[in-house]
Amino acid sequence: MKHRLLTIIVLLMLTLSVGAQEAPRQPQQHFSPEKFEADLQAFITNEAKLTQQEAAKFFPVYKEMQEKQRAIFGRQRQLLTKEKPADEQGCLRNIKDCDELDLELKRIQQNYHSRFLELLPASKVYDILKAEDRFHRHMMKSWGRGAQRQGQGQHRR
Repeated sequence: MKHRLLTIIVLLMLTLSVGAQEAPRQPQQHFSPEKFEADLQAFITNEAKLTQQEAAKFFPVYKEMQEKQRAIFGRQRQLLTKEKPADEQGCLRNIKDCDELDLELKRIQQNYHSRFLELLPASKVYDILKAEDRFHRHMMKSWGRGAQRQGQGQHRR
C-alpha cells in the first residue's frame, strides 16, 4: 500500500513539473496592416538595394498600385462569398465577372510596372518584384506555422 501511494505521489509530482516546464503561450498577435506595410517596404528596400532617393520615388507609386489592386480583390471576394447562384446562367455570369477582374488586375500590374520602369532601372524593378514575391511567400508560411501551433495547442487539452 505504501509503495502504491509513493508511486502515485511521484507520478503526480512528475506530471506537475512537466506542466510547469511547458513554454508559456504567446498572446495571440493580431494582424497590423501598418506593421505589414513597414516590414514589406523594409524588405523590398533591403533586397532590391534601393537608395533612399529611389525608395522615396518608388513607394508612393507602389502604394497607389496596391490600393487599386485591393479594390479589385474586394470585388472578387464579394463575388465568391455570395451565395452560389441558383441557376447555370448566374454561375456563368459570376465566373466571367471573376475572369474579367483577374484581367483587370493584370492590366493594373502591367500599367504600374511600366511606371516603375520610368522611375528605376529594369534590374531594380526586377529585384523589387522578386523581393515582393519572396516576402509574401515568407509571410504566408509563417502565418501557416502560427495556425499549426495554435491547432496543436488545442489538441493537447
